[in-house]
Amino acid sequence: MSATVTVYLALGSNLGNRERNITRAGELLQEHLRHLALSSIYDTAPEGFINQPRFLNAVCRGTTTLSPEDLLAFVKGIERYMGRVPGGPPMGPRPLDIDILYCGDRVIDTPPLVIPHPRMAARAFVVVPLAELDPDVEHPILKKTAKELAEAVSGKADVVLFDREKAYWAGLKRGKQPIPLRDK
Repeated sequence: MSATVTVYLALGSNLGNRERNITRAGELLQEHLRHLALSSIYDTAPEGFINQPRFLNAVCRGTTTLSPEDLLAFVKGIERYMGRVPGGPPMGPRPLDIDILYCGDRVIDTPPLVIPHPRMAARAFVVVPLAELDPDVEHPILKKTAKELAEAVSGKADVVLFDREKAYWAGLKRGKQPIPLRDK
């Protein structure tokens, strides 16, 4: 059995019931992650391939005894279970995306596994929720806290707290199936 390590994961969704996809991912992650904590959910503009729906993003923290390689296999399995099809356009639409941000203070660069996530410091949709969840966690290479990364990143204007009630009423106005305001 491996030692217990604290991991941070970025969660994103822009297809289907985005909020439910994020919360369901949190439920599924608990199979191998203990003491799971989830940031607020943020509504964010897509990056790269911009002709697609907006994303909901969050960051979670938990502890695990999985090796980094087994953790990667586990989260990719959850993505497939939630309907993500491997081989889609890079940064394209997806029901669920899970990226490993940190795995303790490990630094790994053995593609396809690169930890810490190589582009996280430049992504407001990652560092803003990370700083909310744990402002003092330190990037093992940059030696900056999540709070410092969030203060320095550009694009924060496109990262806004998800307003569940506003989304509910907007869905009613468009004639869409409303999302429930409370889980049953």
